[in-house]
Amino acid sequence: MLQIENYNYNMQEFIPRNIESFVFQNLEIFPAIAILGPRQCGKSTFIKMMAKKLPSFLYLDLQSFDDFNKLSEPTLFFEANKDATICLDEIQLVPHLFSVLRSVIDQNRRNGRFILLGSASRNLIQHSAESLAGRIGFITLTPFLINEVSYLPTFNLLSFWLRGGYPDSYLSMSDENSKLWLENFIRTYIERDIPQFGFQIPALQLRRLLTMCAHNQGQQLNASKLGESLQLSHPTIRHYIDILEQTFILRTLMSYTANVKKRLVKAPKVYVRDSGILHRLLSIDTYNDLIGNPVFGASWEGLVVENIIQTMSDWQPFYYRTASGDEMDLVMVKGDRRIAIECKASSAPQLSKGFWNAVQEIKPEITFVIAPIQGKSYPIRENVFVTSLEECVAEMNHREQQRQ
Repeated sequence: MLQIENYNYNMQEFIPRNIESFVFQNLEIFPAIAILGPRQCGKSTFIKMMAKKLPSFLYLDLQSFDDFNKLSEPTLFFEANKDATICLDEIQLVPHLFSVLRSVIDQNRRNGRFILLGSASRNLIQHSAESLAGRIGFITLTPFLINEVSYLPTFNLLSFWLRGGYPDSYLSMSDENSKLWLENFIRTYIERDIPQFGFQIPALQLRRLLTMCAHNQGQQLNASKLGESLQLSHPTIRHYIDILEQTFILRTLMSYTANVKKRLVKAPKVYVRDSGILHRLLSIDTYNDLIGNPVFGASWEGLVVENIIQTMSDWQPFYYRTASGDEMDLVMVKGDRRIAIECKASSAPQLSKGFWNAVQEIKPEITFVIAPIQGKSYPIRENVFVTSLEECVAEMNHREQQRQ
């Protein structure tokens, strides 16, 4: 059994998050900022830790009856605390506050007045936040990324992969505790969170859809096939997928067109974003269970894809696949720059002809083959390297810093 000794939930306070400097930058620019991300990814803990660096700070949890009542007259409350930075947690539960915030901000346009925390994507709350256009900056917080925890003395890649990045899961004292937490998270998300967002989806249907997506991790979305299995229409499946994506549980990845003359596979690929959630949906309890499961390689791919996309947040992510089988798991694009990434769940990765054809077509400035290896990366051809996920993330950050 994999264990993380001497760590508990409170240790989140000592784990810095990558977005901290970006949050402070946005507070200097906008009267309000919204930090969005899945429930239980650490938004409240992060903001309370960050608040120690602010001169005056008030935190209101809109799920708390007492805190909610403080906003029975929101304009008066905000005016009485106009010099403080006010954090409103679970803002998506009280959408009428957005129009009040606009009025308050326009009366006293001071940057850094409000921090809004929400468990929904920007698109999902956009209709409520339209009144704050030009007054609000949006930032996403994810579960732990590998470069946020790999420095810990007890860091174990296999444990991080198995449990995923949600703080309560990753920092659990044992795999069994992590398993129980993840199961409760999935059940609460399906039975409570989705209805709170205003979506009336039968819990059993949603659980079955999530499980089927887990079995098809990293494969192209076939909404018609999923619909047949669940006895739902193609549009309904797409609608459910959109909801799961906007609430940070799934990610869809579009195909990259490197050569318009090539016949490309264009259906999006679908991933369960957190590896711990993926493994719980598939009843994978231990790393040995994972090794023997058909989703083993796709699970590693999902872990890599999520960490790279979040590390290179201002790049556009795609996958590349042709009808003839040429394939690259991830292509990161920024202007005319391209970085190619192949994921191999092997300590001695073997690369196919289709991989080398994809490199030739995409023409990336560098290509990484990311594998669960230890030690330094090594080249296998010019500008093609086999590397660990930790080293690849560090290299990406180094390259971006050099260009700034």
